[in-house]
Amino acid sequence: MQDHHHYDSDLLVILRHGPHGSSWLKEGLDAALVAAAFGRRVSLLFMGEGVAALMPCQKKGPLGQKGTAETLEMLEMYDIDSLLVEEQGLSCLGLSSDDLMLEVTSLSPPALARVFAEHRLVLTF
Repeated sequence: MQDHHHYDSDLLVILRHGPHGSSWLKEGLDAALVAAAFGRRVSLLFMGEGVAALMPCQKKGPLGQKGTAETLEMLEMYDIDSLLVEEQGLSCLGLSSDDLMLEVTSLSPPALARVFAEHRLVLTF
């Protein structure tokens, strides 16, 4: 049985939406928490606008959505500690991984491709 994944998780949840303007981000995070509660090992991948979810001190959105800080703080309780960020998404926002609230692994395009290949289940939000 060959099971030597570099990422110790079987579900990859991709978050492509920023905190405001839609409920996609919240739904993605909720899905990750539910999966983790059921014992799955979850990796979260923040891409494009989704990277903004990790910025500290977010304001409420136009529709009164709260920032994602509270949900992000719950990730640790659910043992979701594999937080991946698309390098490109970071640089588009003019950020470095040090600017973010949580510790993340920044992925180059080749590393990103590897992550996709290594996860059996991928959910995109």
